[in-house]
Amino acid sequence: MLNRTQAPNITSPVDFDFNLLPLETHSLQNGIKLYAVRDHIEPVFQLEWVFEAGTWFEPAFGVGMATFGLLKSGTSTKTSYQINEFIEQRGATLKAGAGPDWASIQLSGLTRHLPELLPLVMELITDTIYPQHELDLYIQNAKERLRVQLKKGDFIANRKIDEYLFGLQHPYGRYMQAENFDALQRETLVAHRQQFLSATNCRLFLAGQCSDTDIQAINQVVGQAPWGGSSTIQTPEHPVVAASEKKYRLINDENSVQGAIRLAAPFPEKTHPDYTPMVVLNTLFGGYFGSRLMSNIREEKGYTYGIHSYLYNNRHLGALLITTEAGRDVCEPCLSEIYKEIQLLRETPVDAEELDLVKNYLL
Repeated sequence: MLNRTQAPNITSPVDFDFNLLPLETHSLQNGIKLYAVRDHIEPVFQLEWVFEAGTWFEPAFGVGMATFGLLKSGTSTKTSYQINEFIEQRGATLKAGAGPDWASIQLSGLTRHLPELLPLVMELITDTIYPQHELDLYIQNAKERLRVQLKKGDFIANRKIDEYLFGLQHPYGRYMQAENFDALQRETLVAHRQQFLSATNCRLFLAGQCSDTDIQAINQVVGQAPWGGSSTIQTPEHPVVAASEKKYRLINDENSVQGAIRLAAPFPEKTHPDYTPMVVLNTLFGGYFGSRLMSNIREEKGYTYGIHSYLYNNRHLGALLITTEAGRDVCEPCLSEIYKEIQLLRETPVDAEELDLVKNYLL
């Protein structure tokens, strides 16, 4: 029986022995690589198709986002209602989306339903036709969301900081205007799907309780004769056109009582040897609730409900970003405190106690 009169031994997380599940690598018959981490805890799975098909590769603003956002809009044999009903009846979830570099399709659910869900996903990948009425509804809803969001200072700030860092024509700096949505054509979406959603441009990631039989099922459905386009994907060049000015003050709502603050600077991407140490340093600086920025600007000064710093995880270019929202009357003092914390971090070594706290938090 537990003796509650004695305090338990305290072990620092830095002394823990971590045993991660092994990563398996499988090659499907058509050459697709399948990376799997399998466990036997719960009878559930998550399978993700990943393509080089983000905004870096799209021919026009919004094509990549719409191509994946409308992947369940209908095929030559199924309507969007039939597709969604089939997925929901099996308690599964199917999500698709495109980011700056990659686009993905994520399927999750009970493992026993995996064999019957796989053919549906492959039908969407190879046969989505983007019905015009579905595209029209997508454009209508997207424009309405944009109209509402353009009234929010944090939304404007998020768009502008990326534009200033990379340039509006760069995939990492571009953002949608109403006219970009109006310019979307179903033929362009079909062509983008046919070019980029292919076996030669795909890799698979599987996690959960999956047997060898389940992997064989994936091979039988996804790994057969090459599907989609066969051309090699060329990575285009996109020059950075950063803003010449370094500081901007924008007002999108004269009556707003709150301001959105964004500070950013280029930083090497994840493959740089300094990236991993910077994860630790950024956590200490503004990456968790006990960070220096949070302790000073929220807890001590009371300027904001929250302030955070992030590292961009882009494939080609990185950046360090600081974000917060504060009352308009304290935005300038808030900025001064941010710069003060930056200067302190540059000039004064971090003591061992604070560094151990951050290491323990990360672990």
